[in-house]
Amino acid sequence: MNYRDREKTKAKEILDHVIRAAGNGEFDGRHYDFVLEDGLLNLWDGIREDALDYFRENGITWWRGGPENKPTGHLFSSQVACLNHLYWLRARKDAALAIARQIHPGIVDIDEIDSGYVGFEVVGKDNYLGERAHSRGANATAFDAVIIGKKESGENCLIAIEWKYTEVYDSTCLYKPARAEIYDHFLDDENGPIEVSDKTALYYEPFYQLMRQILLSWKIVEAGDYGCDEYLHVHVIPKENRKLLETTEKLPGKTLTDAWRGVLKEPERYRIVDPQELLRPAKKLPASKAILRYLENRYWRSMINCG
Repeated sequence: MNYRDREKTKAKEILDHVIRAAGNGEFDGRHYDFVLEDGLLNLWDGIREDALDYFRENGITWWRGGPENKPTGHLFSSQVACLNHLYWLRARKDAALAIARQIHPGIVDIDEIDSGYVGFEVVGKDNYLGERAHSRGANATAFDAVIIGKKESGENCLIAIEWKYTEVYDSTCLYKPARAEIYDHFLDDENGPIEVSDKTALYYEPFYQLMRQILLSWKIVEAGDYGCDEYLHVHVIPKENRKLLETTEKLPGKTLTDAWRGVLKEPERYRIVDPQELLRPAKKLPASKAILRYLENRYWRSMINCG
């Protein structure tokens, strides 16, 4: 059984024992057991109202949010998974700092972004890639989450986070002349972060998204946004999602890490981490048991702990 199928078999337990709400909601015109009728319940109740306010105040689009721009009821939404794992850190400097230090041991403090310690659907302060839109959550390159870590030097590090859950990708080439016109000149820049002989190899997922995000990270640091003089690109992928972790597409290598690091001039700036491992430092901190139990039962366990 692959990871996505395993999560589907777990869906009823999640609905019955964790979310305590009905499935059989609509998605793309069909009804599924793993889609909530009320998408608001897809968010942990400890963050729900604040997250809704945050998205509204910052003009952020919810994935598949529809005309009303509300959270999807799809249990496997990676946007929702990212928020459930990280949104509570906006008000918890101790936990956000502990996680940032795990990623970058040289970080001694963190700065706020969007009046909290984690920002979501971050696109940078300007349209650095010259994309056709500069909107948060849709139609522009964005990071699922960002933490701004402060180093002893006084400079900051952009910790740019991309979140995956059950995603897998087919071998569809996404190359279009209009896209190449936007991104290829950055790939040709001798000061850029990528070196590859065949640029079309980057127009397959998940590398097309990684390419755009690493370019955005580079340009944000080049512009000095958020006081940053370096970046780290963190790809959060459950360790059970072997199909995604072993994706290489048209790039050489045996794993996603090998393939992507192989085209980066500074491969140490990219890393993959499991969600549970990312949150490990929070287990030692007070007032974190409720959220960690929710995450463990909803996302980390193969079966629900109902006790």
